[in-house]
Amino acid sequence: MYKLMIVDDEPQILEGMKRILDWNQYGFGRIETCETTEEAMTKVVDLQPDVAIFDVCIGKTLGYETISRLNEFKIPTKYIIMSGYSEFKYAQEAIRCGVKDYLLKPVERTKLQQVIEKIIVEDLNGTIGDRNSENLNRDPVLGVQYEHLSKLVNRILLMIKMEYAQNITLKSVAERFQMNSTYLGQLFLKETGMKFSEYLMAYRMLLAEDRIRSTEEKISYIAFSVGYNNLNYFYTHFHSFFGKSPSELRGKA
Repeated sequence: MYKLMIVDDEPQILEGMKRILDWNQYGFGRIETCETTEEAMTKVVDLQPDVAIFDVCIGKTLGYETISRLNEFKIPTKYIIMSGYSEFKYAQEAIRCGVKDYLLKPVERTKLQQVIEKIIVEDLNGTIGDRNSENLNRDPVLGVQYEHLSKLVNRILLMIKMEYAQNITLKSVAERFQMNSTYLGQLFLKETGMKFSEYLMAYRMLLAEDRIRSTEEKISYIAFSVGYNNLNYFYTHFHSFFGKSPSELRGKA
């Protein structure tokens, strides 16, 4: 099994990157995250991950500077840089450090897939095998393949998956796209059959369900981690969506 490390000083980005792909399907059995370069240096040396994804700016430190220092240890980790900056100087410095690719935020799922698959085949001497590519490319809420959705809707879905823990709204998304929120909402509804708010709630519920089933974390913490500051509001949505309470789902009613 492969090991993956993701380094970014924004917790919501870390969580989004953990869920942007079905990493287990690609053979990644262990995923570690770091919010500081100091922690990343220690973990990379100790863990020696097969792949490490660094944000270009982590606090006041540049990701490629940390990668350059790590290269001195001759660790065979393959690095990817992600960044909200498209300036050539950042990409140029990243290339000098030997990174495998430089991905712009919000990271496109298909682009990341291509990079990861290339690393597995060319650098890790692995194979993609017979994994179910349809499931990898299928939206967990809509149940349809991403290639059947428009580029605009895919961008909206990516924003939700990266920022679901924040106060993301249709209005805030529309402002980023410089579009009318009513018009954008109508397009989203027409293509997905769901309102933006309905999709966001459903996605948050699926994440909460997974954590309730697979961890012993407190329900209040899980609620907060998926974007609910009001616990009663979370319980109401959860029961409406699943027909049972979080405790009943966990089997501790």
